[in-house]
Amino acid sequence: MSKNLEAKKAVVSEISEKLKACKSMVVVSFSGITVEEVTELRNQFRANGVEYCVLKNTLVRRALDDMGITGLDHTLEGPSAYAFGMTDAVAPAKIVYDFINKTKNDGRLTVKAGLMDGEVLSVEQVKALSELPPREVLLARVVGSLQAPIAKLVYFLEALRKKQAGEE
Repeated sequence: MSKNLEAKKAVVSEISEKLKACKSMVVVSFSGITVEEVTELRNQFRANGVEYCVLKNTLVRRALDDMGITGLDHTLEGPSAYAFGMTDAVAPAKIVYDFINKTKNDGRLTVKAGLMDGEVLSVEQVKALSELPPREVLLARVVGSLQAPIAKLVYFLEALRKKQAGEE
């Protein structure tokens, strides 16, 4: 086996491991982005536990085929970068759309598709994912929803106790 083929197999294996380990992935197309912008984007990704890399589409296609994931073939054309959300499923989408909004959506960075839990996400689904509130806010809302009926019951019982005791 040639060294080149062995190196490609190693890269495909590495991509497969990233796909298995990540919570989500966003595929973006980029053109005309300055070095400063890419550096800023990479720093934001790094700070949020997202791995951002430019990979050969054929190697990504092979890794996806090995994992049995279909539906991304149409996106694996032209220059593509991949953002793997290793700790947070929402972070890659949020960072990409923040960058797009900051640059006034001038077309230099566009979302091609996404992947979450082995399911292919459309551009609209990735955008919806980016608009989700942070995890802490969602958890606080759940706790608030669970707490509200209990709090109402406590207020009712307290009012009932006061009425029976003649404290009004």
